Amino acid sequence: QVQLVESGGGLVQAGDSLRLSCAASGRAFRYYTMGWFRQFPGKEREFVAAIRWSGDSPHYADSVKGRFTISRDTAKNTVYLSVNTLKPEDTAVYYCAARSTYAIAVASTDYDYWGRGTQVTVSS
Repeated sequence: QVQLVESGGGLVQAGDSLRLSCAASGRAFRYYTMGWFRQFPGKEREFVAAIRWSGDSPHYADSVKGRFTISRDTAKNTVYLSVNTLKPEDTAVYYCAARSTYAIAVASTDYDYWGRGTQVTVSS
């Protein structure tokens, strides 16, 4: 059973940085694609970033390019999302997701497993 557990969210001020973590367990993830999504109140989840487990082909939503970085540590089975220069409009619940297909995808319906999310709140 795949389990994804996010951590690292919190209340920060505009301009601050955070590193979100996603600890993955229950499977060998060698041929998985890992993604981060976020959900604003009353909205559907939107794609933020994705990476293949090998570490190649990172892909970002246009809205976060240049500020967010996705990475992974295979030894720790952990995927990270480093978020810099946070803005109040980045306030959302951030979710980690895993896809058992070795290809980048941006649709939430293409992901098979989800964490419970971590709240990021950015004050102005």
